[in-house]
Amino acid sequence: MTRILVIGGGIAGTATALALHKAGFDVTVHEAHHDTAEDIGAFLTLASNGMRALAQLDASHVVTALGFPLRAMRVLDATGGELARVPLGEADDAVLRYRCLRRGEVNAALQAEAVRRGIGFAHGARLVAVEDGPDRVTARFADGRVATGDLLIGADGLNSLVRRTIAPGVQPVYAGQAVYYGYTRRAPVMEDTGHITMVRGTTAFGSAVSPDGETYWFARVSGPALPAEELAHPAPARWRERLVASLREDTTPAADIVAASTDGILATNATEIPAGTPWRSGRTLIIGDAAHAASPATGQGASMALEDAVVLAKALRDLPGPDEAFALYEECRRPRVEYNITVSGELSRGTRTPSQAGRAPSAQRPGDDNLVPLLEWDRDLRSACVNDR
Repeated sequence: MTRILVIGGGIAGTATALALHKAGFDVTVHEAHHDTAEDIGAFLTLASNGMRALAQLDASHVVTALGFPLRAMRVLDATGGELARVPLGEADDAVLRYRCLRRGEVNAALQAEAVRRGIGFAHGARLVAVEDGPDRVTARFADGRVATGDLLIGADGLNSLVRRTIAPGVQPVYAGQAVYYGYTRRAPVMEDTGHITMVRGTTAFGSAVSPDGETYWFARVSGPALPAEELAHPAPARWRERLVASLREDTTPAADIVAASTDGILATNATEIPAGTPWRSGRTLIIGDAAHAASPATGQGASMALEDAVVLAKALRDLPGPDEAFALYEECRRPRVEYNITVSGELSRGTRTPSQAGRAPSAQRPGDDNLVPLLEWDRDLRSACVNDR
């Protein structure tokens, strides 16, 4: 049985482990954190395509037990006037419906499901080196542990060490916006639960209300990147003050929502991996944010990572060797995820105007027409990917 090492136990890495295990491989996940609390405070949305990928891994129940569904999107202008109200994704299907979730809770739940299925999980394993040989690959960790396998999958995120072994000159690029996340139970409610409200004003803003009345919100602020020192030593009160001043330039409820928030505000810089970055070398491949991180403007990061997991496992299952499998995986995935990098970056930099219906462009992403057969577990990937060319 092929032994596969997965580096990184976030959404991309754990979903990949679930997919590889389902495909019959011996897989172990090596996670740098000692627990599952990575990004516990931030939230994300899983779109219908991501939920479809989870369904192929028999893992829908893992996330439908968390967060809350989003059936529709409301778009407001800078005065609070409604521009559009549209259904989100496959809103009529409870399994494929968009969901709003806290990232840390998703990580913990997916990891628990992986362990329940008998997948090996090594915490506190911080990678320091990869040695890719002709017939095996070795991972070395900071605490002296060593793991050897037939293949190594790098799902170690934006600052991936695995990527540095494949493409040492590639660095994440600032995409033009600082991004803030927060929560409040004291804000005026902009919309009933089950909807997300997007404000297209001076500052891009979005919010959704949970069934128990907590408002989740984010703001994307164009301008210089937040200094590394500021991110290393968070200043939530100052961030809140700065955001409220910016949001007051418009006449929407956004400023009041942020003003009512606690000091648990998070901030990060929107970053992306340049298109054309090499993904593979020998027995090593990178996936998820390690390979194709995009700014959060399209809200597709986690969903694209879940698609990666399914397509990669099918490629390794359906092709005779890793060279062929990695090549087909890249052929299937690169046009779609790099389109997402481009569009999301253009939205963040203000060089592309969102569609009337929301954040994403009106044109379809590459692969949308053929996504169902591409992800369908029992369908051979070669035929599905051929049809997508």
